[in-house]
Amino acid sequence: MKDWALILGVSSGFGAAAAKELAKNNINIYGVHLDRKSAMKNITLLKDELKENNVDIIFKNASATDENTRLEVIKELKNIGKIRVKIFLHSLAFGALKPVFDQTLNSSLNQKQIEMTLNVMASSLIYWSQDLFQTKLIKNGSQIFAMTSSGGHRQWKAYGAVSAAKAALESYCRQIAIELGQYNIACNALQAGVTDTPALRKIPGNDIMIENSLKINPSKRLTTPADLASIISLIGLSEETWMTGNTIRVDGGEDITG
Repeated sequence: MKDWALILGVSSGFGAAAAKELAKNNINIYGVHLDRKSAMKNITLLKDELKENNVDIIFKNASATDENTRLEVIKELKNIGKIRVKIFLHSLAFGALKPVFDQTLNSSLNQKQIEMTLNVMASSLIYWSQDLFQTKLIKNGSQIFAMTSSGGHRQWKAYGAVSAAKAALESYCRQIAIELGQYNIACNALQAGVTDTPALRKIPGNDIMIENSLKINPSKRLTTPADLASIISLIGLSEETWMTGNTIRVDGGEDITG
């Protein structure tokens, strides 16, 4: 039985770093990403780097929140035959970054934007996990990870919808953990510290967030995607599933520093 990692959001940031680390450990990679044509050169370079580890690599450029995409990916994985999705990483970073209250309705969050953000950054975890379980692609020893942040319990202007999604994501992880624990399948949220990724750069005031993090982090540096990839590999490659339902800080002590 071959082990695979299914990574949603594989083309950059945490997803790309995790793919590199897991491929080095002989894990085959199925990555879903949504990118424009201009990004394809870098994605091709990533695929070539992963293939140097003599593992199987499949990338799909499509929306991970689209039901047809999800069903196609599940079918393709199932058709490979005799595999286990050892690691499922949910690392989707696309949400509405607007204040809840602003001077005009157009500059404030609306219902469609809030629901979209919750669907992409939280609820999609449930839909993918359900299909992976029903098709027996995740099974004894599988590990599910979802990327969260301190935004799940802290607020910044223009971060309201994403913050709500992160809180929901963490709750979903706990629910998955208690329901799949009997099958020896673990699920944990990983709370990264402030990390200089394309997703962070889209947040208004990200320069202030970076500056503050460098001041308070005990190591006086930002978290890196490689930091998260190391933890995903460490936990994900283990067959031990007793550690489950947690929100695990991977931030060098940043979130607990006063």
